[in-house]
Amino acid sequence: MVKAKTWILKKYFEGFPKESDFELRVVDLPEPKDGEVLVEALYLSLDPYLRLFNRDFIKEGDVQYGGQVAKVIQSQNKAFPVGCHVFVHSGWRTHTLSDGSDLTKLPSNWPKDIPLSLALGAIGMPGLTALYGLEEVLQIKAGETVLVSAAAGAVGAVVGQICKIKGCKVVGSAGSDAKVAYLKELGFDEAFNYKTISSLEEALKAASPDGYDCYFENVAGPFFTAALSQMKKEGRIAVCGAISVYNDTTPQTCPFPHKTMLVNHLKMEGFTVWKWKHKDEESLQRLLTWMKEGKLKAKEVVTVGFENTPAAFLRMLRGNDIGKHIVKV
Repeated sequence: MVKAKTWILKKYFEGFPKESDFELRVVDLPEPKDGEVLVEALYLSLDPYLRLFNRDFIKEGDVQYGGQVAKVIQSQNKAFPVGCHVFVHSGWRTHTLSDGSDLTKLPSNWPKDIPLSLALGAIGMPGLTALYGLEEVLQIKAGETVLVSAAAGAVGAVVGQICKIKGCKVVGSAGSDAKVAYLKELGFDEAFNYKTISSLEEALKAASPDGYDCYFENVAGPFFTAALSQMKKEGRIAVCGAISVYNDTTPQTCPFPHKTMLVNHLKMEGFTVWKWKHKDEESLQRLLTWMKEGKLKAKEVVTVGFENTPAAFLRMLRGNDIGKHIVKV
């Protein structure tokens, strides 16, 4: 019998989440039966989508939803021997009993000098989101100009780097001077702090006077309206997120975009990474190769201690840090 610590969603979020919305509980897990494995969490993933889909994925009283990198510590399943590392969407828990159907093995050629935690970031769901948004939705081409909002985030930073790998010009927006400096380090052609400029429209024009072929949308709100007006004819927009409205209790409204979309023949598509799951194995290998070649870089914000998970989640949502937020269990 193993005692597993879990964080329960005690109450649905109203506005910005609070630590009191969660409750720490301990549950007993039996020994794995035939075909089952017991995994121990190494790292938990903290992502904005956990706020967005809070009411869609779980009920009050359930274990808080989320992904983790874990190690198999007991196994009655030949496909997952003791010692192998896996990704699993089992939520905020220290131990998980699984029949293997929800486990994804990390690539067997994972380099020892690359942290396993990156399987939750640049070489995981955020990296795949960036890749599929660019290749499958936007279908970017060399020489095009791409705009990225929330560009210093776990997804946005990878978006910009893949754009450069593929020969595009990339412009990024972020919320601090330190984040703008980070984007420059990553190779963004232009970057600006949206909190300190006097006009979003003028900043976007200055960064790319000819407009934008593609927009990787992460924020919604006034930024989306400003970006829409700067799109070139036949422009494409990939809607990945809407971080500026996640905590609103009253829905925001913006000018109707129909005329702009009609006149400029714009295409806009919302997406989630799961649509192309059948491509994940090959895609992860490409991300891993770019990382090994030095073409892809990533920063992490690491919180140590399972008991600090709710506080780390709130810190992630405030958006003041640079890098992918994880909890080292």
